[in-house]
Amino acid sequence: MSEASQLADAPAASGTGRKIGEVILDVQNISLAFGGVKALTDISFNVKEHEIRAIIGPNGAGKSSMLNCINGVYQPQHGSITFRGKTFDHMNSHEVAVMGVARTFQNLALFKGMSVLDNIMTGRNLRIKSNLFMQALRIGPAEREEMRHREFVEHIIDFLEIQPYRKTPVGQLPYGLQKRVDLGRALAMEPQVLLLDEPMAGMNVEEKQDMCRFVLDVNDEFGTTVVLIEHDMGVVMDISDRVVVLDYGKKIGDGTPDEVRNNPEVINAYLGTSH
Repeated sequence: MSEASQLADAPAASGTGRKIGEVILDVQNISLAFGGVKALTDISFNVKEHEIRAIIGPNGAGKSSMLNCINGVYQPQHGSITFRGKTFDHMNSHEVAVMGVARTFQNLALFKGMSVLDNIMTGRNLRIKSNLFMQALRIGPAEREEMRHREFVEHIIDFLEIQPYRKTPVGQLPYGLQKRVDLGRALAMEPQVLLLDEPMAGMNVEEKQDMCRFVLDVNDEFGTTVVLIEHDMGVVMDISDRVVVLDYGKKIGDGTPDEVRNNPEVINAYLGTSH
């Protein structure tokens, strides 16, 4: 089914009773260009604490570029990003991660020869206090610290229902399970905001249902704010609190799933006509 058909047929999101908080992330007038090619033009939107905020749009709309600006991979030429009341013109990826923003990528960037457990453990690096020398020798405090981090990772493995594969090299796992490991590595950072770049791309129906459940549980049980890019309009309309729509690097819609699906500009972008 095409994205346009999904947009027309997707049910509106139902209320879950979750309490949405104040604005945690505020994107203002972001513009990004590569040479003479404009990827983003004057984009503004905000994300509220504890909500699931979707970014949608046709291919080439600038969705991944927007996430790359938020987590410091790209440095926009104009605009600012405010996180928990602190405004930045430029941030690098390390600074963003330390502040509490984690990211998964559309194309998996896992360590294929390493086990599931060790891949997820890499998400704890920012929280490890022991120096490399102490870690290598497993000296007292370093060993105790590693045990604490492993306990946390084991909890994530249980949460994502991948216990049978904890010692399996990631490269040997089916694609859907690799996506769960990628999510687990991001969760290991204990993020306040989780950026998901097409978490369900390439999945079959059953795998998508599982991933939807995990995203909702992360949002509900962990209290993590979620910003996701997703092409499956059924998923977007079903689990999102608000949706921002990009087309050719410009914002053409922003609101609840109901408001977005009835927006003539959005319909035109997906269907090629507002009729």
